[in-house]
Amino acid sequence: MAEHLQASVASLQSSLGLVDSSISTLESGISDFPRLCKVLQTTRHFELLPEPTLREAQQALLDEITPSIAHLLSLASNHVEKLSRREQGLRAKCELQEGRLHSSNQTRQPKVRSTYGDRSGGSGNAAKAAEMRRLVQKKERLQYAVERLELQSKQRERQLRKSMAFQ
Repeated sequence: MAEHLQASVASLQSSLGLVDSSISTLESGISDFPRLCKVLQTTRHFELLPEPTLREAQQALLDEITPSIAHLLSLASNHVEKLSRREQGLRAKCELQEGRLHSSNQTRQPKVRSTYGDRSGGSGNAAKAAEMRRLVQKKERLQYAVERLELQSKQRERQLRKSMAFQ
């Protein structure tokens, strides 16, 4: 009977060895299981949308942005027109000032003196020279008035065009 017991103990020991080796094999196989679960878990990084939904979103965005863009374009266009009119006005004013400067430079040149010579010719020449200066000054004033009226006329035309553009 001792032999049977020894055979049973030996069989039990071999079974225990087999269970131990199975446990170590299982441990080595499942020790990486939490990492594998994490690696194999699917995460959606990008959501796929159907094409009609995407087109609807694009159209909604376009419908929302288009009026704002049109408004901004009209504001920019009006501002450019305003600046253009201002530039034209400044150019006209510059031309007017250049004309005044040119005419005042011409009147300051010694034309009258060269025409009438020196003033020692008597009171007749002095009176003629004074009359000539008065006429030249009157001519300058009239030229200035004409230029001012022309400038005002141009400005009124621009204002009329501006008011017509806004209607």
